[in-house]
Amino acid sequence: MTQGRTIALFGASLLTLAATHAAAQTTTPPAGQTEDQAAQTAPTAGAATTRDEGDEIIVTGTRAEGRTRLDSVSPVDVLSGASLQRQGTTELAAALATVAPSIDFPRPSANDATDAIRPATLRGLSPDQTLVLINGIRGHTSANLNTNGTVGRGSAAVDLNTVPTVALDRIEVLRDGASAQYGSDAIAGVVNLRLREARSGGGASVTYGFYDTQVDTAANSRHVTGEPVVTASAWQGIGFGSDGFITVSGEYTKRQPTNRADIDRRVTPNRITGRYGDPEVEQFTGFVNAGTSLTDTISLYAFGGYQDRDTRSAAFPRNASTATALAGYPNGFLPLINTKTKDINSAIGLRGDVGGFNLDLSFSYGRNTVDFRTLNSANYAYGAATPKNFYDGQVAYDQYVAGLDVTRKFDVFQSLNVAFGIEGRREGYKISPGEQASYGYPASGAVAGGSPGAQGFGGFSPANAVKRGRRSGSIYLDVEAQLTDKLLLGIAGRGEDYSDFGTTATGKISARYDLTDWFALRGTASTGFRAPSLQQQHFTQIASVVTNGVPILTGTFPSVSAVGTTLGGLPLEPEKSTNLSVGAVVRAGGFDLTVDAYRIHIRDQIGLSENIQGANNAQVAALLAPYNVSAARFFINGLASTAKGIDVVAHYRARTQSAGAFDFTLAGNLNTIEVTRVPTSTATLNPAPTLFARSRILTLEQGTPGEKVTGTIDWSLDSLGALARVTYYGNVNQPGTTPAADVLTGDRAITDLELRYTTPKGAQIGLGVSNLFDVYPRATPIANNSTGVLGFPYFSPFGFNGRYLYVRAGLNW
Repeated sequence: MTQGRTIALFGASLLTLAATHAAAQTTTPPAGQTEDQAAQTAPTAGAATTRDEGDEIIVTGTRAEGRTRLDSVSPVDVLSGASLQRQGTTELAAALATVAPSIDFPRPSANDATDAIRPATLRGLSPDQTLVLINGIRGHTSANLNTNGTVGRGSAAVDLNTVPTVALDRIEVLRDGASAQYGSDAIAGVVNLRLREARSGGGASVTYGFYDTQVDTAANSRHVTGEPVVTASAWQGIGFGSDGFITVSGEYTKRQPTNRADIDRRVTPNRITGRYGDPEVEQFTGFVNAGTSLTDTISLYAFGGYQDRDTRSAAFPRNASTATALAGYPNGFLPLINTKTKDINSAIGLRGDVGGFNLDLSFSYGRNTVDFRTLNSANYAYGAATPKNFYDGQVAYDQYVAGLDVTRKFDVFQSLNVAFGIEGRREGYKISPGEQASYGYPASGAVAGGSPGAQGFGGFSPANAVKRGRRSGSIYLDVEAQLTDKLLLGIAGRGEDYSDFGTTATGKISARYDLTDWFALRGTASTGFRAPSLQQQHFTQIASVVTNGVPILTGTFPSVSAVGTTLGGLPLEPEKSTNLSVGAVVRAGGFDLTVDAYRIHIRDQIGLSENIQGANNAQVAALLAPYNVSAARFFINGLASTAKGIDVVAHYRARTQSAGAFDFTLAGNLNTIEVTRVPTSTATLNPAPTLFARSRILTLEQGTPGEKVTGTIDWSLDSLGALARVTYYGNVNQPGTTPAADVLTGDRAITDLELRYTTPKGAQIGLGVSNLFDVYPRATPIANNSTGVLGFPYFSPFGFNGRYLYVRAGLNW
């Protein structure tokens, strides 16, 4: 769909909403309410009851108290916990992508640990260019680095799925550059996860779902029923003292793997030899959120969360050969990549009034570890003595953050809010090696010509072991002034100093002018930055990387290593951005509309280079020979790109006396990304290798949908409710090294339905179907799928699993 057609769709839909609004004015409001009051008290999309709507006071993007979503200078989405839970998926990132059109959550497969720790994107930018907060405190990134050819290649981002939806009260998504307010990473925006706070009450539920789908790959057609997912969750609020609370939440998920592989034409008879889809997952998650007053002016708060996740995804199959037979697999084998992830989120703090200033002193600690195992595999160098299962080693990342935020409101102009603060952060990153059989040769008796390392995922060797850390400190000032009853101005500035690359400074100016009570204009201009992650600076590994559907043994080296510098690597510097946005806010009764256009220019962007192969370059081949790899890659600055787009969000809320409450939502994101500069090689090799070629550039430009539009109708009447949602995704390109190797998803629309019965106290039940019409992206052509594994493009923004049926049953108390 072209942007012109999409804009026309927006226009027609908004006219429909306006017409509906006009027609609804003839509806008799409930006793004691005006028509506008009735509309304003109707539930928002996804709200279980009217009480869930609240007044949508936000704390993200502003440090002034009492700002609402529609009063803000920057666009902020407020998504209720109920809306996240009212769908088939129980994954937070997938649920968020369903209700927030500017967020996408692809579901890569056959891409090592990225299958288990999948990154989300905001406005099509890199996953690590979005800052994630938990209760306003910086979250920690995953230890895993996405090194395969996926969306978000080269990023180490926050794993949103470490926080269960049952633990959340709401999510605020700031769609604006905010580095001057919050620091590194906030180039695309900020996602603030706000935990549930309750002194009483509780609930428990079980969700069971399965797939019922027709799988039509390029060379095969079959019907699949099953592959179930079970999630059990519960929460409880506990009160103590006059205002103390402890809210405990827990979730357990067991997911069976899905398989959407095509047939393997290399074997006779042709059959499916691979496993391609969602991995097998078993995970436990627990969260505690607590707070209490210590004095009349000082309160204590704390939260803590822990997750244990066991994921098993499949590598490419190893078909029968002399090597597989010698290793004890006469018919070949399918290696499994087992990642065991442990994640900790925690914080403690004091906040209150001291001498007229509001102070917030906090300390947080986060840690993520990923242990790798390769199962059902072999090390060919060991021959018949090979183990079948291997421990491959561990990657670990941890983060300490201490911060002091001070705010005060002055009676200057209409109001003047001044905020300032300091923050210190320490980060650590570590790679621990695996057992020798996972990466190397046996001590004696190696098989001649047998390649070393576990097939499917080779372990980390002692040469890969690393332990690095860094410290950073920052100071900021954030001023927001209501100059008149119509004009609001804001200015923010921040300086940061890092122990590994030096200092950086960012700034932001924002303004809003309310021309009338129902119409306002707003805009911002800011600079931003993202510090290179420790993972990008120090990660090193040898692994099979899929190139044009074929796995190639590839080494990833630090940019300042001997291999990296020979190929053109340099010390990494921070990414820089310039963000501009302008928008409008319309509100009238139960109708509200926000339209925000943006331009984000990023320079010195960090990217993971091409897989530089030695096949056509004798110098590269000689350089890589000691490492037993066919290709090498490293991180480098020098990319420049510009993202331009428009976000539109329209709501209409209507409450009728006899037909119940209706909430109509139409939201969309139009986005284009253009790579305007690629780095040139500084290598001494002749010819110098190409660092960024076609596939890397097109992944940035066309790897996420240029258009995404979501239309939702949510209806409720007493304890009954229903939701219908249609999400349109524009075409996405999963690029190859040549145009012939490209795989396109096509334009697709996904329809979701849910019926529910919910009471504030008592039973609740929901019946639903995700992807009602069993829509898939285009199948991967046979010519681009020589192994048969890649049945559909893993760049697909809605995955490739097909129709999903589910039931949710629970109890509130």
